Amino acid sequence: MMKKYILDLSVSASERINEKYVLLKLTDDKPLPVIIPGQFVEVRVDDSPATFLRRPISVNFVDYDKNELWLLVATIGEGTRRLGRLQKGDTLNCVLPLGNGFTMPDGQRKVLLVGGGVGVAPLLYFGKQLNERGIKPTFLLGARSAKDLLMLDEFRKYGDLLVTTEDGTAGEKGFVTQHSLLQKETFDQISTCGPKPMMVAVARYAQKYGVYCEASLENLMACGLGACLCCVEKTTEGNLCVCKEGPVFDVKRLNW
Repeated sequence: MMKKYILDLSVSASERINEKYVLLKLTDDKPLPVIIPGQFVEVRVDDSPATFLRRPISVNFVDYDKNELWLLVATIGEGTRRLGRLQKGDTLNCVLPLGNGFTMPDGQRKVLLVGGGVGVAPLLYFGKQLNERGIKPTFLLGARSAKDLLMLDEFRKYGDLLVTTEDGTAGEKGFVTQHSLLQKETFDQISTCGPKPMMVAVARYAQKYGVYCEASLENLMACGLGACLCCVEKTTEGNLCVCKEGPVFDVKRLNW
């Protein structure tokens, strides 16, 4: 089990990506701990009287050269809107690293990373680490519209990028599982994160073609340590806490 840290991280940058999403870049005086792609942090929301619990946020990226941790925040509630108002120099208290990450493939494998909405966040850091191991992943990212696609230039740095939009304003029209790529190419491993219906569809595609597939679940997680039981997921092994046993699961373990 990896050691957990409670750190007061300093905001080195707060970048508004669009009306909904903010990218927080955090740093520390000491070197950041080892973080595996797919892990998450629990952040404390200060100065928000209605926000009692920490908020779980996927690790979007880690730049060890700059000693910087990125969090992609969807500002949809009072707590996350408060996070979206943080400015350079502010402090954010984080518990990290939490949960289990994605499986790093052995050898030269064809890897497909499928994301939707804020679920694209952990795939960027995973793509970077795959790239560093000589594996060029394919990113397949979906959104409702072109304006909802996130961080495309960053994804292009580490692999091949394909997109779908429900309204056809960018890439192919439709859902990610309808992309023509899936009719033309096969993969050795698939990792996915995003809305549950999307992940279920990806899991069924993987099952149909016998491809190993992992999904990063986005259940509500309050404590991040397996104590509060609000993130429980039904699995083939019974009820498991997503924050402790996941958030990344082999889809064969899930009752989908």
